[in-house]
Amino acid sequence: MSRGDVEEMGETSNRALATGASPLRVIAVTSGKGGVGKTNVTANLAVALARRGQRVCVLDADLGLANIDVLLGLTPKQTMLHVLRGEARLGDVIIEGPAGIRIIPAASGFAELTALTPAARLALLEEIDGLDGSLDVLLVDTGAGISENVLYFAGAASESLVVITPEPTSMTDAYALVKLLAQRHGRRDFLVLVNMASGSADAEAAFRRLGRVAERFLRVRLEYAGWVPSDGAVPRAVCRQQAVIVDAPGAPASEAITRLAPRLLARTPAAASGGLQFFFQRLVSEGRVGHA
Repeated sequence: MSRGDVEEMGETSNRALATGASPLRVIAVTSGKGGVGKTNVTANLAVALARRGQRVCVLDADLGLANIDVLLGLTPKQTMLHVLRGEARLGDVIIEGPAGIRIIPAASGFAELTALTPAARLALLEEIDGLDGSLDVLLVDTGAGISENVLYFAGAASESLVVITPEPTSMTDAYALVKLLAQRHGRRDFLVLVNMASGSADAEAAFRRLGRVAERFLRVRLEYAGWVPSDGAVPRAVCRQQAVIVDAPGAPASEAITRLAPRLLARTPAAASGGLQFFFQRLVSEGRVGHA
């Protein structure tokens, strides 16, 4: 795809905005390290948003270690791998999950998905652009860590929800992620959700520790999204391959995620523009795709 093609698509997106159509909110759910429950948060938040009348889709962008379909007991016949190879359209691979959420499955164990070329990334986002009019929220479940693809998807989204735990290693790695997103993609505002906390004081203390360092040295703004308690209902739901919000709606973790949904919907994104246009204009037209 040429730069001219990208600019033309950006102009098309701008015209859509000018007509007054509500842009799709793209929220990247990300983390600096694995094991913090990021994918669980994504899946359950998707269900909570759908229950509030939102048309929700989850993009499994954990390329190479995809597992959101496994988490929800779903068996996709085709994945993003087929889309990237030109063997299927995006609409062919989307599967339906609980509460009517839609899921775009990735594929596990394929090296080509862990090192996307600029052309493949553009092809992927062009396919995603076709969903814009049929969705209200796209949750992007990124991989863990600070790989190029994690930074690409998290940087392209109009909003970032960083999931941490009170463990020092989680906060250290989250700081590294925030630093790179700020330096490479100009991101200045981040939502932070503390997962697996023992209580509100534990969660708030973890957020303050990360916030003080990040705001002082990176000059970014961290906003507290809330916390989800450590809850035995979560691993039990995982074993049953169900979202905990469906398997145990009265569990403390389920109630915490349910409270998170309206807070996200009530929040006005800090980005001047949102939706899928942001993917193209923020990264592609500025020539950042594929650059270290």
